[in-house]
Amino acid sequence: VQGVHAAHLEVRQKRLDAARKLLGQAIGRCPKDKLFKEYVQLELQLGDVERCRKLYGRYLEWSPSNCAAWAAYADLEASLGEASRSRAIFELAVGQEQLDMPESLWKAYLDFEIGASEWDKARALYRRLLARTRHVKVWLSFATMEVEAGGEGEGEAARERAAAVYAEAEASFRESGQKDERVLVLEAWRDMLARGGSEAALASVEAKMPKRVKKRRPVLGEEGEAAGWEEYYDYIFAEEEAAAPSLKILDMARKWKKQKVEGDS
Repeated sequence: VQGVHAAHLEVRQKRLDAARKLLGQAIGRCPKDKLFKEYVQLELQLGDVERCRKLYGRYLEWSPSNCAAWAAYADLEASLGEASRSRAIFELAVGQEQLDMPESLWKAYLDFEIGASEWDKARALYRRLLARTRHVKVWLSFATMEVEAGGEGEGEAARERAAAVYAEAEASFRESGQKDERVLVLEAWRDMLARGGSEAALASVEAKMPKRVKKRRPVLGEEGEAAGWEEYYDYIFAEEEAAAPSLKILDMARKWKKQKVEGDS
């Protein structure tokens, strides 16, 4: 901190070389995020892009898991119109073995491609991210991007692309049994169609919506003992309702067989 204050004093006195020397020495003795950020900011104000690049190189060599630093470096290159450099930095960043905030880094990378209207690159990024995580937020963001990607006169085509993403997400959560996530996808899909889709498509999605029912389940205490009951809400989907009669028949058959065995004995 003292090095930062001393450097600012040198800058006010217009002794830039002295300020740089102080910050460089401070980083050499005890590198910290604040020191790197202050030094980068100084060089940005002075318009020395090459020094900024070298500083970011040192910064990330010291802290390669720092997602904020990677994103800031990529943003700098993007602000200079260096899209290829920015993309290369993001690629290096997401390839790190450990990252402190990977979600924020992937979002920054996606925002960069979307902001540049590089829709195919953004789609490829979403696919890479989904290979790492099937989180519902990724699916919803992917579908929203497809809607935004629709240009003049491409509204219907954009909705179809988004619907394909929603359908894939819904199938994924159906298979994994994640009901809450599945409902979030269906609600977003329904809302999109309500804003501009066909009535038939909207009706098809609404038919997939589950019933919300109240249920009770036992509560266990700290020692595993019975501690009463609690109410909760569950979602019952169409395929579960269709399977219910068959399950009831099987249950009745099991009970009948049990009673028969007990009667024979």
